[in-house]
Amino acid sequence: MTDGDQAGAEEGTETARRRIFGEQEDRILARLAALDPDLMRYVRDFAYDTVYERPGLDLKTKELIASALLVSLGSPTELRTHLRGALRAGATEAEVREMLLLCVPYLGFPRVVAAFTQLQALLDARRGEQEQEKAPTREE
Repeated sequence: MTDGDQAGAEEGTETARRRIFGEQEDRILARLAALDPDLMRYVRDFAYDTVYERPGLDLKTKELIASALLVSLGSPTELRTHLRGALRAGATEAEVREMLLLCVPYLGFPRVVAAFTQLQALLDARRGEQEQEKAPTREE
């Protein structure tokens, strides 16, 4: 299946990848493609369109697990993507915070503090976006 065929097959459906990435999908895939086009295809086609589409765990659980694994790896860019994905998949802020706190005895404070820094930046950005949406517009 070519990239064009795959994009056409996905129109109108919400894949796990689309739900996780949301409006960031094009930016994320472009960043990966800039590193290497084959790498982008492997991540997109295998990690998201194969592994993430498997039954057995709901998307929220998969994203919470992925986030915990990324905390363990110390991968802040990817962690922020998956923290956002967990929230988009239905995890509450409290659930995300509890997942991060559960990492402390296994991974240590430095990794978890760094993870909370990513979560806080994500939440601050979301709050900023919400405030902009709620701000009254001046009618002329």
